[in-house]
Amino acid sequence: MPASFHFLDDVALADLAFDAEGDSVQEMFEAASNAVMEAMADPKTVGATWERRVEHTGPDLAELLFDWLSDFVYWKDAAGVVFSRAVISVAQAGVEWTLAGTLIGEPVNQTTQALRNDVKGVTKHLYRLYQDHGRWRVRVVLDV
Repeated sequence: MPASFHFLDDVALADLAFDAEGDSVQEMFEAASNAVMEAMADPKTVGATWERRVEHTGPDLAELLFDWLSDFVYWKDAAGVVFSRAVISVAQAGVEWTLAGTLIGEPVNQTTQALRNDVKGVTKHLYRLYQDHGRWRVRVVLDV
């Protein structure tokens, strides 16, 4: 089954919530990344003139994903960009997880981009990453 995400209208009234899942940790990270990008802007309307390499390492997979998703919000605010694509690699060596990723996008342009939400942060409210019947799943609430 391919990786996927779907927004949850009935979970958070003032925020934006989604569930993401995949057959592997990698796929679940990709699905969650796609959800955050889609929450901010339609990636098909965003170019690829800006790139930023990001790396995170740690023993806690949930924290690793939380930090990675928070990078989208940080760079949106710090560099004024939205994203068309994210390339990531997630691997485990012993007890440590490593994420190496590249965020790709361009500066916000209201005339050419279909902008959606001004995501202010990834929250810990209802945040849960787990494995269920061989699928990796995460629930995320974004502060908008």
